[in-house]
Amino acid sequence: MEFENKEFESKTFKSIDFTNKSFKNTTFTECIFENCNLSNVKIKNTRIQFVTFKECKIVGVHFSKCNPFLINFSFEKCNIQLSDFSNLQLKNISFENSKVYECDFFTTNLSGANFENADLKESKFEDANLSFVSFRNAKNYSINPNKNILKKTKFSEPEVISLLDVFDIIIE
Repeated sequence: MEFENKEFESKTFKSIDFTNKSFKNTTFTECIFENCNLSNVKIKNTRIQFVTFKECKIVGVHFSKCNPFLINFSFEKCNIQLSDFSNLQLKNISFENSKVYECDFFTTNLSGANFENADLKESKFEDANLSFVSFRNAKNYSINPNKNILKKTKFSEPEVISLLDVFDIIIE
């Protein structure tokens, strides 16, 4: 089945390997991807509206190339690596219980997002709006408070100490 220039509404995709497929100019509305492999999926001008990814593998996906109109999606227990979320309005997005490795969040509006219990190993946040974001029980994040907006952002101990890394201080 080809996935370019299509419209999918209220469809569930379960245990499908989409590796290297193209979703160019496709619209997904109120869809669920469950236990799918979306590695290296091409999503140029793809509309992703109210889509949930559950227990999916997502590697090398440039969400920054999606159509930004009404973009809205969430991740539950996903393995996301080497993906780009830059320059997007992702208010209230959820990455709960997900591995988010080596992903880019440059100039991304993540206000109200949920990163609870997420592992953010080597993911980069710069010029991101992290207002009202929850990083409760998240780990391995590296966030420079001087280069991001942190307002009412929630963190847990002891990981919150990593916010001091940019100051080149010694904590004993």
